Amino acid sequence: MKSVFKRAGILMMAGAFALSGCSGDSKNQAENSAASFNKTGLPIVNEPVSLKMVSPKAALAPEYSQMEIFKKLEEQTNVKIEWENIPDTDFTEKKNLLLASGDLPDAFYGAGFSDYELVNYGTDGTILPLENLIDQYAPNLKALLERRPDIRSSITAPDGHIYGLPSWEENNLGTNPFFHVINKKWLDKLGLKMPQTLDEYTEALVAFKTQDPNGNGKADEIPLSFMHMQWCMDIAGIFGAFGLPDNMEHRVVRDGKVIFTATQPEYKEALKYFNEKWYKQGLIDPESFTQDAAQYLAKGKTTVETLGSYIWWEVDEVVGTERSEDYALLSPLKGPDGDQSIGRGNGGGPGRGAFVITKENQNPEITMRWIDQQYEPYMAAQIHWGPLDVVFKKDENGKLVNLPIPEGTSAGEFRQKVAPGAGGPGVITIEDLGKVVDLEPRAQQRVKDLEKYYDPYMEEENYPSIFFEPEELDKINRIEPELIKYVNTQRGKFIVDGGVDEQWDSYVKNLDKMGLNELMEIYQKGLDRYNASLNK
Repeated sequence: MKSVFKRAGILMMAGAFALSGCSGDSKNQAENSAASFNKTGLPIVNEPVSLKMVSPKAALAPEYSQMEIFKKLEEQTNVKIEWENIPDTDFTEKKNLLLASGDLPDAFYGAGFSDYELVNYGTDGTILPLENLIDQYAPNLKALLERRPDIRSSITAPDGHIYGLPSWEENNLGTNPFFHVINKKWLDKLGLKMPQTLDEYTEALVAFKTQDPNGNGKADEIPLSFMHMQWCMDIAGIFGAFGLPDNMEHRVVRDGKVIFTATQPEYKEALKYFNEKWYKQGLIDPESFTQDAAQYLAKGKTTVETLGSYIWWEVDEVVGTERSEDYALLSPLKGPDGDQSIGRGNGGGPGRGAFVITKENQNPEITMRWIDQQYEPYMAAQIHWGPLDVVFKKDENGKLVNLPIPEGTSAGEFRQKVAPGAGGPGVITIEDLGKVVDLEPRAQQRVKDLEKYYDPYMEEENYPSIFFEPEELDKINRIEPELIKYVNTQRGKFIVDGGVDEQWDSYVKNLDKMGLNELMEIYQKGLDRYNASLNK
């Protein structure tokens, strides 16, 4: 049966993507390409060469073949990319089908290959080791890796090979993704001060629900809305009021020890509070557990203001620029026992699967020279944030500075339309910021907000981005997906339905059966190995 599905997948993907494998024609093309290949300078080839690439694209983005940044790159290099853009919401599934079928493009671009995929597809030869190609044909990336050996170390697999190229904006904006926002206009109208404690916050939510702060005579106020277990939209940060912040992985580090948050007493107390004080009183938007981003964002832009408090990456994107003046950020709230902290996001450092070259590629040298153009610092900034003369202009010192965005468009929406964005190949180091390129205005504001509201309360440690051994990755991949799915489902049930005291022991036993202890041992071993390497 499995082979039937695989064969069906192959036929489907062959129809959908029409990506041919190696043939006599492609071999002849490769020989011709090699003859016109220039090892340095531009163009990369004297005679035009085509490469097939598969890439995700954001909802508002055009096909990459229509983006000015890639049109210019083609003019400069003589390398034409035949793009197969897949909506980012479907990309992972379709990428997996392509890899399973063996119907491969020349490269995956902005592909977000996981460590598991890099190691397994690198080991079986589906994707090529890149370190020799980098040494010979990627002067920009080679210089970066020589200047920043930490980046080379981060993208090098345990077997010593580099299977994927990095993507990174070294700006530390994601140390706390959960910005907690409250309607300051309503607080003022109701004579309430800015909450400092969890109980004061709860009192404000009750007032939002019961005292008609929008003044329309209807009980249409939403005291608190969020998106359960979604990055930058969840209430994970508020768990810090009980002494232990949560995060998307339910995994934090204190004093070098890895802690699984979702079995700790602090986590249990938080769930009880959220059920008894918030959900039972109708303070949580019931759709917080089911809504998608479009539904969530729409709640901030209703004709009559109805949103009291929410969690998001920034204030403006939810409620719009004009209404954002009514809202203010909350620092971490002080809990029942005086605890006041916010988690430090796990990971950090470069993504290492942004670009891979497959075994079907007949022109890996040309491909490496093409992608290397995007590791030149000015080009890297344009790939991530938008092209010159569209998003940026150069100031008198040659630095890329932001142009005004079109009226009526948010920065996030505009950038989706003109550049691949975050996750695309290219690295903008901390040294580049302010010298090569300015942070966009909203990022500059985020830096200030982090410093003012969250940094003083932030946990000191996080779980770093570790490249695990293949057997460790196999175990993580076997245990973690189902375990996290179970934890997240139970988290929602405990908040909505309660019963955490009665069901806690059974919940913890189930996690033990699912392999929690084995999983934590792997993460602890990986962290110990990582820390030991830092001390060498």
